[in-house]
Amino acid sequence: RPPEPKIARSSRARRTFNRRFMENPYYYLKVGKADELNNRKERRIFRFFEMLPGLCSWLTLILMVVVSWQWPVVAAIFIIVFDTYWLIKTTYFSWHAAYSFKKVREHLKKNWLVELKNLSKESYNININDWRDVYHLVIFPMVDESYAIVSSTFEALSSANYPLDRFIVVLATEERAQDKIQSTIDKVKKEYGRNFKHFLITVHPKDIEGEIAGKGANETWAARQAKKLIIDQLNIPYEHILVSTFDIDTVVPNDYFGCLTYHFLTAKNPLRSSYQPVPLFTNNIWEAPALARVISFSSTFFQLIQQSRPEKMTTFSSHSMPLKALVDVDFWQTNVVSEDSRIFWQCFLYYNGDWEVVPLFYPVSMDANVDVSFSKTMVNQYKQQRRWAYGALDIAYTFFGFIKNKKIPFKKKCVYGFFLFDGFYSWAVTSILIFFLGWLPIVLGGPKFSFNILSFYLPKMTSYVLTVANIGIITCAVLNFWFLPPRPPYYGKWRYLLFVLQWILTPINLIFFGSIPALDAQTRLLLKKYMGFWVTPKYRKLEITQEKAGS
Repeated sequence: RPPEPKIARSSRARRTFNRRFMENPYYYLKVGKADELNNRKERRIFRFFEMLPGLCSWLTLILMVVVSWQWPVVAAIFIIVFDTYWLIKTTYFSWHAAYSFKKVREHLKKNWLVELKNLSKESYNININDWRDVYHLVIFPMVDESYAIVSSTFEALSSANYPLDRFIVVLATEERAQDKIQSTIDKVKKEYGRNFKHFLITVHPKDIEGEIAGKGANETWAARQAKKLIIDQLNIPYEHILVSTFDIDTVVPNDYFGCLTYHFLTAKNPLRSSYQPVPLFTNNIWEAPALARVISFSSTFFQLIQQSRPEKMTTFSSHSMPLKALVDVDFWQTNVVSEDSRIFWQCFLYYNGDWEVVPLFYPVSMDANVDVSFSKTMVNQYKQQRRWAYGALDIAYTFFGFIKNKKIPFKKKCVYGFFLFDGFYSWAVTSILIFFLGWLPIVLGGPKFSFNILSFYLPKMTSYVLTVANIGIITCAVLNFWFLPPRPPYYGKWRYLLFVLQWILTPINLIFFGSIPALDAQTRLLLKKYMGFWVTPKYRKLEITQEKAGS
């Protein structure tokens, strides 16, 4: 197993550590950034890959301006081709979203515990006697969230339509927040601790050298404690345990673990797969401002699309995977920000490309980003999107891993590498190109281009593409209503109208809460301004009312 890296304070100690670290053939699985590599050549390669997404994105935007100014005809032709491509792609995305939506509805109608009981042993793709032998290690990382949020999470878990004696539940807390949350911990332990076969509260120590204080470090500490204090003591085979990591605000439907276990037993390769539900940011969606709702539903819309394209999926936010794989790769990295997607690439590299994501077509719900005021909510939205976009660091990690691991087929490296890079590159530049590129040749091309027939058709073509591309917005709007939780009694029916009108804010969302935070994150990597983990504040209506009254 790869050793856990710790950044030594002195240069001599750092060199000694890196020499030991790099003697392990899997040392590259634990690299968080270029500076952690002692070998100068490898450090430069990793650093180049860190810079690559930012370089490509900014080069694209600069060329967009230069070509529109110097060669407006070439720019106009490119725009027409580009717009046509995205028109086709929008239709393609909408079809995938509709298909996934249909599958989600079908899966929600099933009683998955009954499905498990009716599943023959011959259908199992894992050496296990009975589905009841599958245990679930469920980890909830927590910082300083309120009892209202934590209790709703444990209330839902306690109602699971699955034997509760097969649960090992961990409330993973942080030492730095103990004084603030001690009363919440005591209440949760008293009210819900006895509902499960095993309930463990862990305290992740603060200021561990080499760690980024965040979700990955907390999860790793919690999983190791559960393994040491419970799993190893009971001699439960690692192959029989599924680990689910959920944000503390995650409300899990009662049939989720039945659905998860069913897919685990019937997956093509159960022990070489992650299991990804559909994230819904709807727990407090009625309390969110319109723009925050659009951002939240856009994230769900994208994940719906990915569910029907498993060959392009990586793990995101809440997900599940076998404990055996986690032990093999030595758990999540503690020195990265985006541990949820990084764990996919860790396993992909460790198992020589033999790793995939199994879509569950089943939802779990979390909180939309809401704060005490609209301005704070928007700032938090931007920071959250930037943190997600900082996952572009996975490009450097994965491309460097492709160089080090010669056993992964070259074709698979090319396919997965392209999808990974294209995802972050498109995130940063596509919206800007769509909304601005169609007008630049006209503005910058000068009088000569003004008399060209392309100057007449270019705005019309761009307008037509944007109009037809509304099929994606319409699809989002329709799915939005189906995923809404029941309307609270203190909101009138007129509020449904706002859920329709809110979609006119889509251009603002795509540019200011899509491309710009992605460019921000990539520019920080380009300039070597590494980010730490930013914890999203979580509020519910009662808390917001109380805070406003107090202020």
